[in-house]
Amino acid sequence: MELLLKPHIKTDNSTISDLFVNDKFECYILEDVDRGLKSSMTLEEINAKKIYGRTAIPEGKYEIIFNYSNRFKKVMPLLINVPGFEGIRIHPGNYPVNTLGCLLPGIALKIDTVLQSKIAYNNLILKLKKVHKNEKIFITINR
Repeated sequence: MELLLKPHIKTDNSTISDLFVNDKFECYILEDVDRGLKSSMTLEEINAKKIYGRTAIPEGKYEIIFNYSNRFKKVMPLLINVPGFEGIRIHPGNYPVNTLGCLLPGIALKIDTVLQSKIAYNNLILKLKKVHKNEKIFITINR
């Protein structure tokens, strides 16, 4: 399964993108501020630009797996091998303060905010869970 994240609105506080699942619009995704990171950069370059808890993950392609989250106490999607970042999950949330680098789905949006995040998350998770045992899931992040 292929997911694609394309920027929609960038502000000084957040990045909101359109999420496509197999080329079909699924929902919006709220992230931290885009600081121009790319997966092709060295770890030193990423760390020089990164502000902990306030920086969107680098542009690139990442595999998504499902595993247990100690923070959320349940099995959830996790982006793996994100350079300079650990524990990047897709989970519900509405504001930049909720992200810590993670991807927050929403059905509607306002500046620096996604709305109806739990509904968007549940809809997305249903699609991902249907395929994750039989095929790999990848997300490509374009900035």
